[in-house]
Amino acid sequence: MSHARDRSGDHWPIRPFRNRAAGAGSAARKRAAVQLAAGTPVLPVLIVSVVVLIDAACGAGTIWLPLLAAGPTLAATTSGPRGVLCVGLLAAVLGATLGTRDGVPGQELTAVLAALAAVTLASGLASALRGRRERVLAAVRSVAEAAQHALLKPVPATVGPFQVAVRYSAAAAEARIGGDLYALVPTPYGVRLIVGDVRGKGLPAVGTAALVLGVFREAAYDEPDLLAVVDRIERSLARNLGCDDFVTAVVAGYPQAGHLEMVNCGHAPPLMVGRSGAVVAVEPAHPAPPLGLRALTDETPSLQVLPFADGDQLLLYTDGVTEARNHGREFYPLAEGLARHLSADPAGTLTALHDELLAHVGGRLHDDAALLLLRKPAASPNETTVPEPAPPWETNLSSGSVMRGAR
Repeated sequence: MSHARDRSGDHWPIRPFRNRAAGAGSAARKRAAVQLAAGTPVLPVLIVSVVVLIDAACGAGTIWLPLLAAGPTLAATTSGPRGVLCVGLLAAVLGATLGTRDGVPGQELTAVLAALAAVTLASGLASALRGRRERVLAAVRSVAEAAQHALLKPVPATVGPFQVAVRYSAAAAEARIGGDLYALVPTPYGVRLIVGDVRGKGLPAVGTAALVLGVFREAAYDEPDLLAVVDRIERSLARNLGCDDFVTAVVAGYPQAGHLEMVNCGHAPPLMVGRSGAVVAVEPAHPAPPLGLRALTDETPSLQVLPFADGDQLLLYTDGVTEARNHGREFYPLAEGLARHLSADPAGTLTALHDELLAHVGGRLHDDAALLLLRKPAASPNETTVPEPAPPWETNLSSGSVMRGAR
């Protein structure tokens, strides 16, 4: 009995432990095999297999064996160092087997395998450096996205009494940000917005765009007069920009129901769409110079007041849209495109416009492009509104506008 108890205490617990250890080792080997298979690139292995089949069929020995180096070389462009080493090891084993079978002299086979090992190590190093650069690029992209959200803040679908949609595409797609700018903010003086285009590209243009947007967001809350907002931006740019730098922009506001104020500083004319669907370009009666260039001319911005009733829409854009060319060097017809895709949903309208724009240029824009669509929906039956006269700009835009000069 005591002997049986001793066996029970000494041996029986060991067997489950050994089974568990064996099971754990088997699971670890399976996981390692799965990871190894997952890290092995398919196309380089296929290339190595093709070389092996050609050598096996032709029996040419050292003529085909050096081509095995193409496997790890190609793996360096698509896989990590582990995948490169796996392909290199596979190529070396197969090369040694074929060389021995074909009777390749030892020195020649050794030279081929040494060259294959050198190529594999160099390819593994290149793969590691590529992976490091990709991680750095991913970090830079995340920073660029954060900067874009801080500079070009997302615009909600509804701002004040308006439905709003925005589409923005930077020419440098990797940077996700460029020199075009937009902002739309509710203020004590009504909803105010700006769409602009900074001269130049790259980081200097981004810095200027950040300056303009910062001044606009502050001045839009402080200044009751829209022209005063433009003056604040002009003074700030005059202090901070070079003599050759400037910003074209349209600044607009909605101070009271049925009336839209607009100041155009050398920018492309916005497109107004009435309830009838007619698309009209809002040309400034007295053109003003771009922001930052007022000191070079005697012209000052003027305020243009337009009727803006329920159902009306306003599209503001940058020249990256209207100057986009197709393969035939033809500009994109924005007004015609807007008339084709016009709907009661601004987001749907801009999505269709943006897709058509990309198709027009062949898939990629060569300049920053921004689109901002504003729509005044009809008031709900529960809301009490003051009846507004029919907007006269659908027939004659200039006759329905009121101009007021800078203070």
